[in-house]
Amino acid sequence: MIDIPRIKAITLDLDDTLWPVWPTIGRAEAVLTAWLTAHAPSTAALSADAELKKAVRAEINARHADRAHDLSFLRLQSIRALLQQAGDPVHLAEPAFEAFFAERQRVDLFDDALPALAFWSQRYPVVALSNGNADVHRVGIGQHFHASVSAQSLGVAKPDLRIFVAGAEAAGVAPHEVLHIGDDAHADCVGALAAGMQVAWLNREGHEWTHGDTRPHLEVRDLHALCASWPEYAD
Repeated sequence: MIDIPRIKAITLDLDDTLWPVWPTIGRAEAVLTAWLTAHAPSTAALSADAELKKAVRAEINARHADRAHDLSFLRLQSIRALLQQAGDPVHLAEPAFEAFFAERQRVDLFDDALPALAFWSQRYPVVALSNGNADVHRVGIGQHFHASVSAQSLGVAKPDLRIFVAGAEAAGVAPHEVLHIGDDAHADCVGALAAGMQVAWLNREGHEWTHGDTRPHLEVRDLHALCASWPEYAD
């Protein structure tokens, strides 16, 4: 169980914790394809080859292994590489990426997300802690967050200890005073436990824990169940 009186701040994962990420990415990919069809049809045709597109992304990832934490950079470079290969103007990469990125911020929140955010943000500084490139303000939930720390902005990704320490610093508390909440057993739970945080594993799909004997302090299937740890929470 989690020790409620010990909590002075909350750090919170975004993708697959507050919304399902892959439907969002799928829509953003479709918007990117439509944009390329209108502005760079040769690149759109090239991108229709899923294996080629996958190979281009793999080559970009390998070439920029030092930027593995920066998904926006890798996406932009992949678009630029496809434009170049197709013979379209490479300066179209930036507006093409922005079309993708704008749609990437249009998410469908889980039903439990807003009630939980409203409950926690009235009590604690809440800090977004994400390996992804969602922007809580563009998503429309920025009012619930004290700060955001991302792998892109910090230069390291979860489960690296430094991103959890940065999250605690952004909240103005020590790591042991933080409750970290996330869906990824390795990136969220293993990392936050190593940082000395209390950890709530949001295990919506009921996965098995496969990361050794040190387990999260609490495992829940939804955020309502987590909020119910506070006696004053009303579902």
